[in-house]
Amino acid sequence: MLEHLSEKENIWNYLARSKKPIVVYGMGNGAQKIIDTLKSYGCEISDIFASDDFVRDHSFLGFKVMKYAEICEKYDDFIVVLGFATHIDSVLEKIKEINRQHPVFAPDVPVAGGGLFTIDYVKENEEKFDFVYNHLADEESKRVYLDIINFKISGKVDYLFNSFCDKNGIYHDILRLKDNEIIVDLGAYDGDTIKEFTDFANGRYKHIYALEPDAKNYKKLLRNTEDMKNITAYNMGAWNKKDTLIFEKNAGRNSKLSSKGVPVEVTDIDSLINDNITMIKMDIEGAELHALDGAKDIIQKHAPKLYVCAYHRNEDLFTLPMKILSINNNYKIYFRHSPYIPAWECNFYCITD
Repeated sequence: MLEHLSEKENIWNYLARSKKPIVVYGMGNGAQKIIDTLKSYGCEISDIFASDDFVRDHSFLGFKVMKYAEICEKYDDFIVVLGFATHIDSVLEKIKEINRQHPVFAPDVPVAGGGLFTIDYVKENEEKFDFVYNHLADEESKRVYLDIINFKISGKVDYLFNSFCDKNGIYHDILRLKDNEIIVDLGAYDGDTIKEFTDFANGRYKHIYALEPDAKNYKKLLRNTEDMKNITAYNMGAWNKKDTLIFEKNAGRNSKLSSKGVPVEVTDIDSLINDNITMIKMDIEGAELHALDGAKDIIQKHAPKLYVCAYHRNEDLFTLPMKILSINNNYKIYFRHSPYIPAWECNFYCITD
Protein backbone atom coordinates (compact mmCIF):
# COMPACT_ATOMS: atom_id res chain seq x y z
CA MET A 1 0.00 0.00 0.00
CA LEU A 2 2.92 2.36 0.64
CA GLU A 3 3.51 2.70 -3.09
CA HIS A 4 0.02 4.22 -3.41
CA LEU A 5 0.66 6.96 -0.84
CA SER A 6 1.41 10.46 -2.09
CA GLU A 7 2.71 11.86 1.20
CA LYS A 8 6.12 10.97 2.60
CA GLU A 9 6.79 13.85 5.04
CA ASN A 10 5.07 14.27 8.39
CA ILE A 11 3.15 17.48 8.97
CA TRP A 12 5.12 18.16 12.15
CA ASN A 13 8.48 18.03 10.35
CA TYR A 14 7.17 20.13 7.48
CA LEU A 15 5.92 22.87 9.80
CA ALA A 16 9.13 22.77 11.87
CA ARG A 17 11.29 23.47 8.80
CA SER A 18 8.94 26.04 7.26
CA LYS A 19 10.17 29.63 7.15
CA LYS A 20 6.67 31.08 6.86
CA PRO A 21 4.73 32.45 9.85
CA ILE A 22 2.44 29.79 11.33
CA VAL A 23 -0.90 31.01 12.67
CA VAL A 24 -3.38 28.84 14.54
CA TYR A 25 -7.06 29.08 13.71
CA GLY A 26 -9.09 28.31 16.85
CA MET A 27 -8.85 28.06 20.60
CA GLY A 28 -9.50 25.42 23.24
CA ASN A 29 -8.09 22.04 24.20
CA GLY A 30 -7.52 20.91 20.62
CA ALA A 31 -5.51 24.02 19.75
CA GLN A 32 -3.45 23.74 22.90
CA LYS A 33 -2.65 20.08 22.23
CA ILE A 34 -1.50 20.92 18.70
CA ILE A 35 0.55 23.93 19.84
CA ASP A 36 2.25 21.81 22.52
CA THR A 37 3.10 19.15 19.94
CA LEU A 38 4.49 21.78 17.57
CA LYS A 39 6.70 23.09 20.38
CA SER A 40 8.03 19.57 20.97
CA TYR A 41 9.24 19.68 17.35
CA GLY A 42 10.88 23.06 17.94
CA CYS A 43 8.16 24.89 16.05
CA GLU A 44 6.81 28.16 17.45
CA ILE A 45 3.58 29.75 16.25
CA SER A 46 3.32 33.43 15.33
CA ASP A 47 -0.32 34.28 16.11
CA ILE A 48 -3.79 32.94 16.84
CA PHE A 49 -7.03 33.92 15.15
CA ALA A 50 -10.68 32.94 15.51
CA SER A 51 -13.89 33.37 13.57
CA ASP A 52 -15.02 36.99 13.75
CA ASP A 53 -17.95 36.24 16.09
CA PHE A 54 -15.54 34.78 18.68
CA VAL A 55 -13.07 37.67 18.75
CA ARG A 56 -13.75 39.83 21.79
CA ASP A 57 -10.43 41.52 22.58
CA HIS A 58 -9.18 38.55 24.60
CA SER A 59 -6.09 36.33 24.72
CA PHE A 60 -5.30 32.63 24.43
CA LEU A 61 -2.01 31.13 25.62
CA GLY A 62 -0.53 34.61 25.81
CA PHE A 63 -1.53 35.58 22.26
CA LYS A 64 -4.09 38.26 21.52
CA VAL A 65 -6.84 36.53 19.53
CA MET A 66 -7.13 38.21 16.13
CA LYS A 67 -9.53 38.14 13.20
CA TYR A 68 -8.54 36.50 9.92
CA ALA A 69 -8.57 39.88 8.16
CA GLU A 70 -6.11 41.20 10.73
CA ILE A 71 -3.80 38.24 10.12
CA CYS A 72 -3.92 38.96 6.37
CA GLU A 73 -3.01 42.59 7.03
CA LYS A 74 -0.08 41.58 9.26
CA TYR A 75 1.42 38.87 7.03
CA ASP A 76 1.67 38.59 3.25
CA ASP A 77 2.30 34.86 3.21
CA PHE A 78 1.56 32.44 6.04
CA ILE A 79 0.46 28.93 6.97
CA VAL A 80 -2.81 28.23 8.81
CA VAL A 81 -2.96 25.40 11.35
CA LEU A 82 -6.48 24.38 12.33
CA GLY A 83 -6.98 23.95 16.08
CA PHE A 84 -10.55 22.67 16.31
CA ALA A 85 -12.91 20.07 14.84
CA THR A 86 -16.04 20.83 12.85
CA HIS A 87 -18.73 19.31 10.65
CA ILE A 88 -20.77 22.53 10.25
CA ASP A 89 -21.26 23.30 6.56
CA SER A 90 -20.67 27.05 6.85
CA VAL A 91 -17.43 26.53 8.81
CA LEU A 92 -16.21 23.90 6.34
CA GLU A 93 -16.84 26.38 3.54
CA LYS A 94 -14.91 29.05 5.45
CA ILE A 95 -11.95 26.66 5.85
CA LYS A 96 -12.11 25.84 2.13
CA GLU A 97 -12.12 29.56 1.30
CA ILE A 98 -9.09 30.23 3.54
CA ASN A 99 -7.30 27.23 2.03
CA ARG A 100 -7.63 28.80 -1.43
CA GLN A 101 -5.79 31.87 -0.13
CA HIS A 102 -3.29 30.33 2.29
CA PRO A 103 -2.55 26.63 2.90
CA VAL A 104 -4.56 25.13 5.76
CA PHE A 105 -3.26 22.14 7.71
CA ALA A 106 -5.15 20.16 10.36
CA PRO A 107 -2.52 18.15 12.28
CA ASP A 108 -3.89 14.79 13.36
CA VAL A 109 -3.76 14.00 17.08
CA PRO A 110 -5.56 10.90 18.39
CA VAL A 111 -8.78 11.30 20.38
CA ALA A 112 -7.79 8.34 22.57
CA GLY A 113 -4.50 6.58 23.19
CA GLY A 114 -1.08 8.06 22.52
CA GLY A 115 1.48 8.60 19.81
CA LEU A 116 1.27 10.41 16.50
CA PHE A 117 0.21 9.10 13.11
CA THR A 118 3.37 9.46 11.03
CA ILE A 119 4.91 7.94 7.92
CA ASP A 120 7.10 5.85 10.25
CA TYR A 121 3.95 4.58 11.99
CA VAL A 122 2.55 3.50 8.61
CA LYS A 123 5.81 1.74 7.72
CA GLU A 124 5.92 -0.06 11.07
CA ASN A 125 2.40 -1.40 10.47
CA GLU A 126 2.61 -1.76 6.71
CA GLU A 127 1.44 -5.39 6.63
CA LYS A 128 -1.66 -4.55 8.67
CA PHE A 129 -2.54 -1.55 6.50
CA ASP A 130 -1.96 -3.71 3.41
CA PHE A 131 -4.25 -6.41 4.78
CA VAL A 132 -7.10 -3.96 5.32
CA TYR A 133 -6.57 -2.15 2.00
CA ASN A 134 -6.68 -5.45 0.11
CA HIS A 135 -9.83 -6.56 1.94
CA LEU A 136 -11.86 -3.41 1.30
CA ALA A 137 -14.98 -4.17 -0.71
CA ASP A 138 -14.85 -1.51 -3.43
CA GLU A 139 -12.52 0.96 -5.14
CA GLU A 140 -14.14 3.94 -3.44
CA SER A 141 -13.27 2.45 -0.03
CA LYS A 142 -9.65 2.04 -1.15
CA ARG A 143 -9.51 5.61 -2.50
CA VAL A 144 -10.92 7.10 0.70
CA TYR A 145 -8.70 4.90 2.86
CA LEU A 146 -5.63 6.26 1.07
CA ASP A 147 -6.95 9.83 1.31
CA ILE A 148 -7.34 9.51 5.08
CA ILE A 149 -3.87 8.01 5.54
CA ASN A 150 -2.35 10.72 3.33
CA PHE A 151 -4.19 13.32 5.38
CA LYS A 152 -3.06 11.91 8.71
CA ILE A 153 0.55 12.02 7.55
CA SER A 154 0.47 15.45 5.90
CA GLY A 155 -2.35 17.34 7.63
CA LYS A 156 -3.49 18.70 4.24
CA VAL A 157 -7.22 19.43 4.37
CA ASP A 158 -7.56 18.89 0.60
CA TYR A 159 -7.54 15.14 1.24
CA LEU A 160 -10.51 15.51 3.57
CA PHE A 161 -12.56 17.62 1.19
CA ASN A 162 -11.77 15.04 -1.49
CA SER A 163 -13.06 12.19 0.69
CA PHE A 164 -16.41 13.57 1.91
CA CYS A 165 -19.42 11.36 1.23
CA ASP A 166 -23.19 11.62 1.59
CA LYS A 167 -24.42 9.81 4.72
CA ASN A 168 -27.79 9.03 3.15
CA GLY A 169 -25.92 7.25 0.39
CA ILE A 170 -24.33 4.99 3.00
CA TYR A 171 -27.70 4.10 4.50
CA HIS A 172 -29.19 3.51 1.06
CA ASP A 173 -26.38 1.83 -0.86
CA ILE A 174 -24.26 0.04 1.75
CA LEU A 175 -26.25 -0.58 4.95
CA ARG A 176 -29.54 -0.66 3.04
CA LEU A 177 -31.69 0.07 6.06
CA LYS A 178 -35.11 -1.55 6.03
CA ASP A 179 -38.25 -0.81 8.01
CA ASN A 180 -37.87 -3.79 10.36
CA GLU A 181 -34.36 -3.20 11.74
CA ILE A 182 -33.38 -4.20 15.26
CA ILE A 183 -30.60 -1.71 15.98
CA VAL A 184 -28.08 -1.47 18.80
CA ASP A 185 -26.63 2.04 19.15
CA LEU A 186 -23.47 2.00 21.27
CA GLY A 187 -22.47 5.51 22.24
CA ALA A 188 -25.92 6.90 21.55
CA TYR A 189 -25.01 10.39 22.86
CA ASP A 190 -28.25 12.44 22.73
CA GLY A 191 -29.93 10.29 20.09
CA ASP A 192 -28.43 12.08 17.07
CA THR A 193 -27.64 8.89 15.16
CA ILE A 194 -31.00 7.38 16.09
CA LYS A 195 -32.56 10.42 14.42
CA GLU A 196 -30.44 9.76 11.33
CA PHE A 197 -31.61 6.13 11.22
CA THR A 198 -35.27 6.90 11.72
CA ASP A 199 -35.31 9.89 9.36
CA PHE A 200 -33.86 7.74 6.61
CA ALA A 201 -36.32 4.90 7.32
CA ASN A 202 -39.27 7.32 7.61
CA GLY A 203 -39.71 6.43 11.28
CA ARG A 204 -40.04 2.69 10.67
CA TYR A 205 -38.01 0.16 12.66
CA LYS A 206 -38.69 -2.85 14.89
CA HIS A 207 -36.64 -1.99 17.99
CA ILE A 208 -33.72 0.19 19.02
CA TYR A 209 -31.41 -0.53 21.96
CA ALA A 210 -29.31 2.49 22.97
CA LEU A 211 -26.35 2.61 25.37
CA GLU A 212 -24.89 5.89 26.64
CA PRO A 213 -22.45 5.98 29.60
CA ASP A 214 -22.49 9.73 30.32
CA ALA A 215 -25.28 10.68 32.75
CA LYS A 216 -26.00 14.08 31.17
CA ASN A 217 -25.99 12.68 27.66
CA TYR A 218 -28.27 9.87 28.84
CA LYS A 219 -30.84 12.37 30.11
CA LYS A 220 -30.76 14.14 26.73
CA LEU A 221 -31.15 10.76 25.01
CA LEU A 222 -34.26 9.97 27.07
CA ARG A 223 -35.71 13.41 26.43
CA ASN A 224 -35.08 13.27 22.68
CA THR A 225 -36.59 9.80 22.28
CA GLU A 226 -39.47 10.01 24.77
CA ASP A 227 -42.09 10.13 22.00
CA MET A 228 -40.64 7.14 20.16
CA LYS A 229 -41.87 3.59 20.55
CA ASN A 230 -39.86 0.40 20.98
CA ILE A 231 -36.68 2.01 22.32
CA THR A 232 -34.75 0.56 25.25
CA ALA A 233 -32.11 2.86 26.71
CA TYR A 234 -29.32 1.97 29.12
CA ASN A 235 -27.10 4.35 31.08
CA MET A 236 -24.15 2.05 30.42
CA GLY A 237 -21.03 1.73 28.32
CA ALA A 238 -20.14 -1.07 25.90
CA TRP A 239 -17.25 -3.36 26.82
CA ASN A 240 -16.14 -6.99 26.54
CA LYS A 241 -17.69 -8.01 29.88
CA LYS A 242 -19.80 -6.70 32.75
CA ASP A 243 -17.71 -4.34 34.86
CA THR A 244 -17.49 -0.87 36.39
CA LEU A 245 -14.97 1.51 34.81
CA ILE A 246 -13.97 5.14 35.31
CA PHE A 247 -15.08 7.69 32.71
CA GLU A 248 -14.06 11.32 32.38
CA LYS A 249 -16.38 13.65 34.26
CA ASN A 250 -18.28 16.26 32.22
CA ALA A 251 -16.65 15.18 28.97
CA GLY A 252 -19.86 15.66 27.00
CA ARG A 253 -19.97 13.99 23.62
CA ASN A 254 -16.39 12.76 24.03
CA SER A 255 -17.01 10.88 27.28
CA LYS A 256 -14.31 8.20 27.49
CA LEU A 257 -12.30 6.02 29.83
CA SER A 258 -10.00 7.89 32.17
CA SER A 259 -7.80 7.43 35.23
CA LYS A 260 -9.97 9.97 37.07
CA GLY A 261 -13.68 10.65 36.88
CA VAL A 262 -16.91 8.88 37.70
CA PRO A 263 -17.66 5.13 37.91
CA VAL A 264 -19.85 3.84 35.08
CA GLU A 265 -21.37 0.43 34.56
CA VAL A 266 -20.26 -1.29 31.34
CA THR A 267 -21.37 -4.51 29.71
CA ASP A 268 -20.84 -6.88 26.85
CA ILE A 269 -23.71 -6.86 24.37
CA ASP A 270 -23.86 -10.65 24.15
CA SER A 271 -25.12 -10.95 27.72
CA LEU A 272 -27.29 -7.81 27.67
CA ILE A 273 -29.45 -8.23 24.59
CA ASN A 274 -31.20 -11.41 23.53
CA ASP A 275 -32.71 -10.43 20.20
CA ASN A 276 -32.18 -10.99 16.50
CA ILE A 277 -30.07 -7.86 16.08
CA THR A 278 -29.77 -6.62 12.48
CA MET A 279 -27.38 -3.69 12.96
CA ILE A 280 -24.82 -2.48 15.52
CA LYS A 281 -23.39 1.03 15.52
CA MET A 282 -20.27 1.74 17.62
CA ASP A 283 -19.03 5.26 18.37
CA ILE A 284 -17.51 4.77 21.81
CA GLU A 285 -14.39 6.91 22.02
CA GLY A 286 -11.75 4.23 21.51
CA ALA A 287 -13.49 1.27 23.19
CA GLU A 288 -14.68 -0.23 19.89
CA LEU A 289 -12.21 -3.13 19.95
CA HIS A 290 -13.45 -4.26 23.38
CA ALA A 291 -17.07 -3.84 22.33
CA LEU A 292 -16.51 -6.04 19.29
CA ASP A 293 -15.18 -8.73 21.63
CA GLY A 294 -18.28 -8.26 23.76
CA ALA A 295 -20.57 -8.78 20.75
CA LYS A 296 -18.68 -11.76 19.35
CA ASP A 297 -21.52 -14.26 19.70
CA ILE A 298 -24.04 -11.93 18.05
CA ILE A 299 -21.65 -11.13 15.20
CA GLN A 300 -20.95 -14.82 14.60
CA LYS A 301 -24.57 -15.95 14.91
CA HIS A 302 -26.59 -13.12 13.36
CA ALA A 303 -23.98 -11.28 11.25
CA PRO A 304 -25.63 -7.89 11.81
CA LYS A 305 -24.68 -4.89 9.71
CA LEU A 306 -21.84 -3.07 11.44
CA TYR A 307 -21.20 0.67 11.56
CA VAL A 308 -17.92 1.09 13.45
CA CYS A 309 -16.14 4.41 13.98
CA ALA A 310 -12.42 4.25 13.19
CA TYR A 311 -10.96 7.61 14.17
CA HIS A 312 -10.42 7.55 17.93
CA ARG A 313 -7.11 5.66 18.03
CA ASN A 314 -4.29 5.59 15.50
CA GLU A 315 -4.54 1.82 15.25
CA ASP A 316 -8.31 1.80 14.59
CA LEU A 317 -7.67 1.89 10.85
CA PHE A 318 -6.38 -1.69 10.97
CA THR A 319 -7.24 -3.30 14.32
CA LEU A 320 -11.01 -2.89 13.93
CA PRO A 321 -11.49 -4.46 10.48
CA MET A 322 -8.99 -7.20 11.35
CA LYS A 323 -10.98 -7.97 14.53
CA ILE A 324 -14.28 -8.02 12.61
CA LEU A 325 -12.94 -10.45 10.01
CA SER A 326 -11.43 -12.64 12.73
CA ILE A 327 -14.89 -12.99 14.28
CA ASN A 328 -16.78 -13.47 11.03
CA ASN A 329 -14.85 -13.58 7.76
CA ASN A 330 -18.03 -13.36 5.65
CA TYR A 331 -18.19 -9.59 6.01
CA LYS A 332 -17.64 -7.20 3.13
CA ILE A 333 -15.95 -4.09 4.55
CA TYR A 334 -16.53 -0.59 3.22
CA PHE A 335 -14.78 2.59 4.35
CA ARG A 336 -16.26 6.08 4.12
CA HIS A 337 -15.66 9.56 5.57
CA SER A 338 -18.61 11.84 6.30
CA PRO A 339 -17.96 15.64 6.19
CA TYR A 340 -15.72 16.45 9.15
CA ILE A 341 -12.38 18.14 9.76
CA PRO A 342 -10.08 16.61 11.02
CA ALA A 343 -10.60 12.98 9.95
CA TRP A 344 -13.42 12.29 12.39
CA GLU A 345 -16.43 10.34 11.16
CA CYS A 346 -14.23 7.88 9.28
CA ASN A 347 -16.16 4.66 9.61
CA PHE A 348 -16.11 1.02 8.57
CA TYR A 349 -19.47 -0.28 7.28
CA CYS A 350 -19.72 -4.05 7.16
CA ILE A 351 -22.34 -6.31 5.57
CA THR A 352 -22.55 -9.99 4.64
CA ASP A 353 -25.04 -9.96 1.77
